[in-house]
Amino acid sequence: MGFDRTLIITGGAGFIGSHVVRLFVTKYPGTRIINLDKLTYAGNLANLKDIEGKPNYTFVKADICDYETVRGLVRDNNVSGIIHLAAESHVDRSIVDPFTFARTNVMGTLSLLQAARDYWEPAGWEIGGKPCRFYHISTDEVYGALELTRPEGDPSAGESGGGPFGDDFFTEETKYRPHSPYSAAKASSDHFVRAYHDTYGMPALVTNCSNNYGPYQFPEKLIPLFINNIRYRRPLPVYGKGENVRDWLYVEDHARAIDLIFHNGRDGETYNIGGFNEWKNIDLIKVLIRTVDRVLGRPEGADEDLITFVTDRKGHDMRYAIDSTKLKEELGWEPSLQFEEGIEKTVRWYLDNQDWLDNVTSGDYMSYYEKMYGV
Repeated sequence: MGFDRTLIITGGAGFIGSHVVRLFVTKYPGTRIINLDKLTYAGNLANLKDIEGKPNYTFVKADICDYETVRGLVRDNNVSGIIHLAAESHVDRSIVDPFTFARTNVMGTLSLLQAARDYWEPAGWEIGGKPCRFYHISTDEVYGALELTRPEGDPSAGESGGGPFGDDFFTEETKYRPHSPYSAAKASSDHFVRAYHDTYGMPALVTNCSNNYGPYQFPEKLIPLFINNIRYRRPLPVYGKGENVRDWLYVEDHARAIDLIFHNGRDGETYNIGGFNEWKNIDLIKVLIRTVDRVLGRPEGADEDLITFVTDRKGHDMRYAIDSTKLKEELGWEPSLQFEEGIEKTVRWYLDNQDWLDNVTSGDYMSYYEKMYGV
């Protein structure tokens, strides 16, 4: 079967990446999708079993830092677009091992950029009649932290343009102020993408997204970790007093935004993707407890005694809040799910897919979990 173009999606076996791969493979049968993933601890091909036999899907196991392999892959497959999600992303791990984060997030991105440039630039940034494009997915954490000016939250604040926990938001013009090795590595990779656009004319863009949640997320992250712990009545380790605020977005809404921006966004631009959905960590955890308890037939809130406050994370940013107005006004995107609906779907998925959780939650992972959180 002939395909009209070939795209590489890096990190496609991971949490967000698997949702993006699934969407593109299903929605664009005439486009060949190459899933490039190293399959580190958070990469899992079981995330894509439902589409692994599709004729327009190919998996390639490789390290994005392996420049020669990546360059050959781009050249030999006439690749005209790269959607780059592969990254080390867990802040706690970055504090313990910053070198790995610098290598993967910075040098891996540079490897992809140079491989794409080597093939695309001599062809005038067009392959097989298709315009080339490098799309780099980043995080809101590169912006640093916002002040928590309304610690208790104010549901009516949104009516006047502010958020429930403060009047300011991260916009595309917010200056970078990364506070962790993870966010510093992502900030550096963002700068390289923009530098390749400005220096070489590479058609490229960057998006910065808020916290994602949903199916297939590796259970070191808050929501899947806590769903599983509530199920088995294990401790729920909460940093500090649980007062840090995050903006949450359902992963399938993020995948829709990536699709829209890749095809319709403007080269050289940055787009913020957020849920307009701020939650204090402790309040989110209590919603999770009530939801899991209800689905399991327990009295709602019965498992709140599992909450265990632990020493706060080093450099723990107080508040993130994304302003997605630009994306909405230019491309018409907005979240499709209310948070309560998204949490319900997420809880039921993890409870219904215990085999998936058991397969990724190895003994090695449990040792890491116990060492990291001290419980």
